Amino acid sequence: MEKQKIGITGQNGFVGEHLYRTLALDDSFELVPFDRNAFSKSSILENFVSQCDVIVHLAAMNRHEDQNVIYNTNLELVSKLISACENKKAGPHILFSSSTQEEKDNLYGKSKKEGKEKFMAWAEKSSGEFTSLTIPNVFGPFGKPNYNSVVASFCHKIAHNEEATIINDGEIGLIYVNELVKYFIDVIKGRAETRSIGKNSTQMDILPNYHKKVSEILKLLKSYRSDYMENGVFPNLEDAFEKALFNTFRCYVPETHYPVKYTKHTDPRGSFVEIARTQTSGQFSFSTTVPGITRGNHYHTRKAERFAVISGKALIQLRKIGTDKVIDYYLDGSEPAYVDMPIWYTHNIKNIGNEELITLFWINEPYDPQDADTYFEEV
Repeated sequence: MEKQKIGITGQNGFVGEHLYRTLALDDSFELVPFDRNAFSKSSILENFVSQCDVIVHLAAMNRHEDQNVIYNTNLELVSKLISACENKKAGPHILFSSSTQEEKDNLYGKSKKEGKEKFMAWAEKSSGEFTSLTIPNVFGPFGKPNYNSVVASFCHKIAHNEEATIINDGEIGLIYVNELVKYFIDVIKGRAETRSIGKNSTQMDILPNYHKKVSEILKLLKSYRSDYMENGVFPNLEDAFEKALFNTFRCYVPETHYPVKYTKHTDPRGSFVEIARTQTSGQFSFSTTVPGITRGNHYHTRKAERFAVISGKALIQLRKIGTDKVIDYYLDGSEPAYVDMPIWYTHNIKNIGNEELITLFWINEPYDPQDADTYFEEV
């Protein structure tokens, strides 16, 4: 079966990166890389659209001191994408990231509404299709503080022990980025429920999965700092929102936070080290590794995991998927320590000593071979 060729404008943005990395896990898709210079050079953009069966248009400006710049920029991006399709006589299925701001009296919302209308007019007279997805507030790992969401801003501030201020303690509707990505994939695969809004045009109104007061979010994040960062206690991860918020928060923990030293209690019988306290279930395990051997080289998209070295010498390495930067942590069992694995970071552990390495592991859900959430990739 021929693979669907998918291109994402704004693939390096917050939602774009998550969508791109998730689509890459599905063998039925072929990803068409988007050149960030495409909108400034028509030949590059035309080459891009000519290769795509589906284009997810996420590239947009969300914030600027001058609202007119936001309005003009967003409409210009839409117009350039349509022109490229017309010039190459390309008829892809275009998915458009719209916003609940559409009906509000601001230029950002107006740019989304008029952008949608331009795509509808294109779909009506072309061989292409168009789907508009109205999206609520999105949060998740790697969001840009003071840009993508209040959650990103709060996570960054709390993780860095800065003061987070509530300007308006209203209730906000939220969707976790993993959940949003699933909607996009359902539309791409033709299994989503959409409604017709014109010839060859459909719409999906995505509702928030969570409604939370700003103060409620801030209270949880502060508890993550005090319980998790300061005392190593994992929170209860049974609630879907709290698990999503915790996984988001963990991605803002400074690199310098690790490795965290354990308190070692010694008496004539030997030594005792508490590995982890948790408010949720999970799986604890240990391994022994002979000198020179490396374990791991895989990543997870939802699991919380801790590596604890209690004997021997180890090098733990992490690399965020899609980047080249490798983070090295050197641990020595004479001073027991741990490193936690963020989601979307491939990781490994190597015995760099001359004796057997003993490592304890904790993960928040037992291993299920039918749903392992384990993807192999070299660090």
